[in-house]
Amino acid sequence: MSRTARRITATVLASGALLAAAALPASADGHDRGHDRVKPAPRSSVVLGKIQYDSPGRDNRSNRSLNDEWVTVTNTSRQAVNLRGWTLTDESRRTYRFDLRLEGRSSVRVHTGVGRDSRTDVYQDRNNYVWDNSDTATLRDSRGRKVDEKSWGRHGRDDNRGRDGRDDNRGPGRDNRH
Repeated sequence: MSRTARRITATVLASGALLAAAALPASADGHDRGHDRVKPAPRSSVVLGKIQYDSPGRDNRSNRSLNDEWVTVTNTSRQAVNLRGWTLTDESRRTYRFDLRLEGRSSVRVHTGVGRDSRTDVYQDRNNYVWDNSDTATLRDSRGRKVDEKSWGRHGRDDNRGRDGRDDNRGPGRDNRH
């Protein structure tokens, strides 16, 4: 092989090696160059679902009216998740602490008023409304890490209702349970 052919071959091979190295992700080279980068939290299988933040009818603070205000928490995975120590909080820092195991592919409604807890409905045992017409619901795990958050009213897009105040899919006061 001629000297020129060897130089061309070496140049082509070196160029290919440079291209291959550039294509590798920065973290694959074994050096953490982004010391200030924050690792995103792993995506949770537990999410906030439908929220009925304004109980239908008159707000007379009756237990029935309070229980018509609720937040749905859904486990989208096949495996059960222990929610003991998890919290659901509004902007005013009113907090509900879970003490239940949520089966896979199931939901639980967290009602504001008083009632008897079951595997599909739990109660905060409050005698006043929690979820305002403009609010944010935040779900945190037992270590205090934010798992999911939903806002409505002036805070964000209303994920639950159309302009008429009704749930886009099912009518007032109903959710689409999984």
